[in-house]
Amino acid sequence: MRKSIATVSLSGPLSEKLTAVATAGFDGVEIFENDLLGGPLSPEEVRIRCADLGLGIDLYQPFRDFEAVPADVLARNLRRAERKFPVMERLGADLLLVCSSVAPESVDDDALAAEQLRLLADRAAAHGIRIAYEALAWGRHVSTYDHAWRIVEQADHPALGTCLDSFHILSRGSDPKGIADIPGEKIFFLQLADAPLMAMDVLQWSRHYRCFPGQGGFDLAPLVAATVRAGYQGPLSLEVFNDVFRQAGAASTAVDALRSLLLLEESAGLSTLPAAAEPSGFAFAELTAADTEPLRGVLESLGFAHTARHTWKPVELWEQGDARILLNTGVSVSAGGRRQGPALTAIGVETPDPERAARRAEAVLAPVVPRRRGPQDAPLDAVAAPDGTEFFFCRTEQPDHPSWTGDFTEVPSRAPSPEPGDTAATVRHIDHIALTQPWHQFDEASLFHRGVLGLEPDDSLDLADPYGLVRSRAVASPDGGVRIVLNIAPAPDAEGSRLQHIALATDDIVGAARRVRETGTGLLPIPANYYDDLDARYELDPQHLATLADLGILYDRDENGEFLHCYTATVGRVFFELVQRTGGYRGYGAQNAAVRLAAQHLHQH
Repeated sequence: MRKSIATVSLSGPLSEKLTAVATAGFDGVEIFENDLLGGPLSPEEVRIRCADLGLGIDLYQPFRDFEAVPADVLARNLRRAERKFPVMERLGADLLLVCSSVAPESVDDDALAAEQLRLLADRAAAHGIRIAYEALAWGRHVSTYDHAWRIVEQADHPALGTCLDSFHILSRGSDPKGIADIPGEKIFFLQLADAPLMAMDVLQWSRHYRCFPGQGGFDLAPLVAATVRAGYQGPLSLEVFNDVFRQAGAASTAVDALRSLLLLEESAGLSTLPAAAEPSGFAFAELTAADTEPLRGVLESLGFAHTARHTWKPVELWEQGDARILLNTGVSVSAGGRRQGPALTAIGVETPDPERAARRAEAVLAPVVPRRRGPQDAPLDAVAAPDGTEFFFCRTEQPDHPSWTGDFTEVPSRAPSPEPGDTAATVRHIDHIALTQPWHQFDEASLFHRGVLGLEPDDSLDLADPYGLVRSRAVASPDGGVRIVLNIAPAPDAEGSRLQHIALATDDIVGAARRVRETGTGLLPIPANYYDDLDARYELDPQHLATLADLGILYDRDENGEFLHCYTATVGRVFFELVQRTGGYRGYGAQNAAVRLAAQHLHQH
C-alpha cells in the first residue's frame, strides 16, 4: 500500500520535512496547514517541490469547527472554506480533513451536522475537492468514528466520506470491528498513530504522547486489517504529535516512521518480510578503547582469559565459558569530545540463518555497516541500531557455516585454570546487555530491536536516579537467550551519562564475587542501609545476608525465583554485572536500580 506521513510528525521547516520524507522512501505527505502558513514557499512551490521529490500530496489538514452551528456562524465557516479551496488547488491537494467540532456554539444535532457537511461537500466538489470527516476523541458532540460515519451516511454526498484515525478510535476504547459496516469507498483516509497507555486527559495525551506504530500500547494491526477488508484503497498515513519527535532530526525520524509502517503492514497480514533473526544467544560483545589495559584488568579479575587475536585487526578475544568479549584498540571513543574511554560498540547475536537475518534488517531500513574484510575473513553482516551500536549476525562454531572465530589466532593464555570443584563460580555466558540511548531515540530503539531482531519488549519502567528518572525497557527473545535493556539517563547531555554494561551469568555469585575481590579489583560498594531494608522485606538467613552485605551483592525475588547481582567499577562508559538467576526469574532487579545508580554516582570519580 502507499505510505504517507503528516508533516506535523517531523521537526524543521516544510522544505526539510519534505526532503526527509522522500529520502526515507514515503510515497506521499499530508500537508499540515501550519507548516504551509509558517514557511516561505508558495503553494505552487510546495507542489513543484513535492513533484520533484516524487511525493503526492494526499491530504490538506485540518479544517476545524465547521458543522452543526447557527446560520451566521455557518456563513463565516463557508467563507473560510471558500478561501481554502483555491489554496488546495494551487497545492494540488484534492482531499481536505474536517475535524468534528469542539466549538461552544455547535449543537448536538446530527441532522443539522449532516446538512451543513453536505453543503460543504457541494462547495468543495465544485473545486474538484473531497471532504474527509473525522471524529476527534474530544469532539464536543461527535467523538467516535461510528457516530461520524452515521452523519456522513445521512449527508449522502459523493464528495463526503470519513477519515479513520487510530488514536481517536483506540484512545476511547472503541471497537474497530464496526469499520466493516462502512463501505470502503466512503473511507476517504486512514491516519495511524500509536501511544503509550496512560491515564490522562485525552487531548493532552494526543497532543504530546503519540508515537509511531509498534512503539506504544495500542493494537493497530486489527484496525488496519479491518479497514483494508472494508475496501479501503488509500494510503497508510502517519499523524503523530510528539514532543520528542518534534525536536529530533527529521531524517532519522522519517526512517523510523517508515519502518513502523513496514512492520505494521507485516503484522496486519498485508505484506511479507524476511523472517526475524530468531536470536538464541550472544556471540560476543565488543568494547572499543584507545587504551584497553584497564579493561584487561577487570576481565582478568572476572576470570576471563585472553585466548586469541585477530589475524590483521587490533582486536583481542577474551573468553570464559560461552561468554566472549572483544577488545578493539582500532578506534578511540570520546563522549562529546570531553572524555576518552572504553565504550560498547558492537554486539554479536547468534542466529540460525545470518543471511536471512541481514535481509530482514535491510528490508526494515536498518543501515548496513560497511566492513573491511581480509581475503580469508568469514562473511559477517552487521547493521547499525539507532544509537550507533553495531549488531552482527553470527553462527559461532557451526560446522556448516564459517565462524567469525576463524578470523582469530590463538595466543597462550595467562589465566589460571579454575580450581577443581570451583567451576560453579565461573561465568557461563552473557546474561544481558544494557544500553543507554540518546534521549530522542528511546522509542525508535525499542521498535528497531523488535522489528529487526525479533525481540519482544517488556513494559517501560521509570527508575529513580539521584538526579531524576531513568526510563527503562527490556527487550528479549522468547526463551531469554538474548536480553537487552534500553535506558534513557536523566541528564542526556552530561559527560558519561550514556553508560553501558554487560551482565555475566554465573551459578555461584558469592564465589565469583570473592574471586573478583581477591584480585584487588573492587566491586561497587552498597550502603548498609540497603541490607537493613532487605532484612525487613525478605527475612533472609542472617549469615546469608551478612555475606551479601560483605560482597555488595543485591537481591530480588518474585513468584518464580531469585536474582542476585553485583557490579564492578565503571571504566570509561562501561561496567560489568555478575548475575545469578534461580528458578524462573526473568527480570533484572529493577527495584534495586535506585540503590545501584546512587552508589555509582557516589563512586564514579
